[in-house]
Amino acid sequence: MADSKPSEEEVAELVRRTEQAAALFMRGDMGRYLELIHHAPGYTLMMPTGGPPMRYEDRADSVREAAGFFQGGEVALESVTVHAWGDTVVIAMIERQRGRVGDLPERDWSLRVTHVYRRADGHWLLVHRHADPLVQTIDLKRMGALIRG
Repeated sequence: MADSKPSEEEVAELVRRTEQAAALFMRGDMGRYLELIHHAPGYTLMMPTGGPPMRYEDRADSVREAAGFFQGGEVALESVTVHAWGDTVVIAMIERQRGRVGDLPERDWSLRVTHVYRRADGHWLLVHRHADPLVQTIDLKRMGALIRG
């Protein structure tokens, strides 16, 4: 029923699956990541590197292409808040992650992340992800510099 709120157990399972998927992604295991996370047609992504939002009708190919970019990572999800109503769940979290990305040495890659999920035909589809690296507070001067580019 579209008006029924997801159960606490259903939301907890979605949060757990989100954490597992983040760990798989950070290790470059994109096949298993895609088994856990299904992207909705029209999925939007706001990259942690900035720039305009990206829209995908089918996200799977671009996820698979990123496999070699992420290596040996570990992730622990810190759930900030979860909102659930009808067929929608929003998870605001900190992805505490460490690993190798691109040609950079292993380091902390923690991100502030928001996921928006929509339930369709009994499955949770990721419709939007926003991530940014501002886990640590920055001052106004630095924020101004970032905005100027």
